[in-house]
Amino acid sequence: MTRTRKKDRHLPACVYLKHGAYWYVQKGRWTRLGADLQTALAEYARLRERPKGGMVALIDDALAHMKPKLAKSTIEQYEVAAKKLREILAEFAPEQVKPKHVAAIKVALRDHPNMANRCLSVLRSVFALAVEWQLVESNPCVGIKRHVEAKRDRYITDEELAAIRAAGSPRFQCMVDLLYLTGQRVSDVLAIRLADLTAEGIRFKQGKTGAKLLVAWTPELRAVVERTKGLGGNIRALTLFYTRRGGVPAYTTVRDQWDAACKAAGVEGAHIHDIRAKSLTDAKRQGLNPTALAGHTSAAMTERYIRARETPVVQGPGFRQSK
Repeated sequence: MTRTRKKDRHLPACVYLKHGAYWYVQKGRWTRLGADLQTALAEYARLRERPKGGMVALIDDALAHMKPKLAKSTIEQYEVAAKKLREILAEFAPEQVKPKHVAAIKVALRDHPNMANRCLSVLRSVFALAVEWQLVESNPCVGIKRHVEAKRDRYITDEELAAIRAAGSPRFQCMVDLLYLTGQRVSDVLAIRLADLTAEGIRFKQGKTGAKLLVAWTPELRAVVERTKGLGGNIRALTLFYTRRGGVPAYTTVRDQWDAACKAAGVEGAHIHDIRAKSLTDAKRQGLNPTALAGHTSAAMTERYIRARETPVVQGPGFRQSK
């Protein structure tokens, strides 16, 4: 039931005046309408006239259909791309989207190739379902190539990781330590259950690949887990890391904490995913099995992952003594 306005009763539903501009608020999203009332009302009317069953509705329906089969981290990435696609295609009906429009999205986002490729992937999946549901005749994304993404070769040094770690909270430090010591993906570490802490080590079932492995205890790993347990309050949770309501922390929240710690530490160009790369690279250097630690099906896959972060050690020739 909509609450009665106490002020600005002349404005339409969901329209508010704030900071010298009129805004349309729906599902927590604020859309700027304009600085003057006439412009704002015209834009409001245009937004409200969007046909039902448009691209926004299709993206929502397709995402809801795909979510049960996706890993949590993948869902979060799809949500980001879907938000961007809703904004771009808000005025389109599914049958109006043509290959030229998809190509235009690719060009418009060329300065951010990773985001552009993610949007293309999500849109291709959305239209694949639309074809299956007989809402459109063909998939307009077919034939549109992805941007070429440069291979990531960032290796975080021990000094950089220590500085980033020191800039965060005790809980953040535990997360960073576990990410490095286990070599697992962020979402899998955040989802560690207390039941996964066995007598032999920490049991993982990777959300992305479904691979199962057990990271054996070391004195360092045990110490971090015990330190993490000691951070708990009166909240009863089933997982090692949890929110105030007992749920699993969101990947985006931890990523933002990482970015803030990097800024505070003065470390540039480091992504939270680089911890896994550092862990696997360091494991190889220490004579361990990085393929097993990664949960990869082949050593070649792991080598491709590590090679970009390794610096070849070579030796030049010496001066020959003339005879």
